[in-house]
Amino acid sequence: MQPVRRTSLIAQVTEQLRAEIRSGRWPIGSRIPTEPELTELTGTGRNTVREAVQALVHAGMLERRQGSGTYVIAASDLGGTLGKYFADAEERDVLELRLALDVTAAALAARRRDDTDIADLLRLLAERDEKWDEDPVASIEVDVQLHRAIVVASHNAVYLEFYDSLLPIIEQVIRARTAKSEDSYPEEHAALVNAVIDGDPERAASATRCFLNSLIAEYPDAR
Repeated sequence: MQPVRRTSLIAQVTEQLRAEIRSGRWPIGSRIPTEPELTELTGTGRNTVREAVQALVHAGMLERRQGSGTYVIAASDLGGTLGKYFADAEERDVLELRLALDVTAAALAARRRDDTDIADLLRLLAERDEKWDEDPVASIEVDVQLHRAIVVASHNAVYLEFYDSLLPIIEQVIRARTAKSEDSYPEEHAALVNAVIDGDPERAASATRCFLNSLIAEYPDAR
C-alpha cells in the first residue's frame, strides 16, 4: 500500500504545480521555484517534488534548462503537445502563422483592453526597451511576454490557450532573428502598444501586420 500512497502524493503535488501554471501565477516563460523551495511550499519530500516536476516536463508544460532552472513552456498538457509538434517548424512559417494570430489579437485587444491590461502593456514595453542593451536574454523573454499580454488583453480564453502553445517556438524564432540582427524595433512595438491602449482596432491590426510583414520579407523565398 505504501507505493500507492506515494503515487497519490506525487499526483497531488503535480496537480498543485499544474494549477499554479494554469492560473497564470507561473506564466509562460517564467522560472518556477527551485526544488528546495517547492519542498517547503508543498510540505513534501524532495523526491516527491522532483517526480511531480518531471511529470509536467513529460507533459510538455515545463522544461529543464541546464544551469538555469526549470521554466514554464506551456499552460496545459494540450499546449505542451502542440508545442512539441511545432518545435521543428521553419522560422518563416511561424511568422506567417503569427501574422494571422497576432493581427486579430491586436484588434480584439484594442476593443477589450481594461486598466489592468493597459498597465501590464506599458510596464512590459518599458521593461523591454530598458533591458534590450543590458540583458539580451531577459529582454527577449520580456518581448515574448509583451506579445502574449496583447493576446491576454483580447479576453479570449481559447485564443490565449492556443497562443500559449506556440510561445516556445515563437521565442525560439525571436532568438534566432535577434542573433542575425540587433534591431529591436522599438518604434514598431511602441506603435502597437499605443494603438491597443488608444482603443483603435484598425491601427493596432495595421501596426502588427506591418511589423510582421517586414520580418517575413527578410527571408529570401518570401513572396
